[in-house]
Amino acid sequence: MSARLEVLSAEECLQLLARGVIGRVGITVHAMPEVLPVNFRLINGDIVFRTGDGTKLHAATSDAPIAFEVDESDAETLSGWSVLAIGIAHEVTDPDQIANALAVLPDGWVPGEHEHLIRVTPLRLSGRRLSRE
Repeated sequence: MSARLEVLSAEECLQLLARGVIGRVGITVHAMPEVLPVNFRLINGDIVFRTGDGTKLHAATSDAPIAFEVDESDAETLSGWSVLAIGIAHEVTDPDQIANALAVLPDGWVPGEHEHLIRVTPLRLSGRRLSRE
């Protein structure tokens, strides 16, 4: 069985992002990389997630680029895909946008307050799919 690596188009990346529920936000904290899991949804082409006060909120309000990654893999078939989005995160403050997003966002699994809504508009998308033939 041979492996095949496929580079995904931006449209394919968005389709896969739309299937995801758990992703990882990559940010810089004190000049060091940090990757944090979040529940999210793709809403109108933007990645939207909730967070509480702290690291993710600070990154979202600092106008610095962040990375967002989502993937799926199958250990039995040694196949899967990965999508990386790079963009600038912003806190959503419009009450109508917040209400619309909260209606479709998955429930978080981490206890605590997650009262801030963050939106990342992807400026760059890249993705790969690995399959076995």
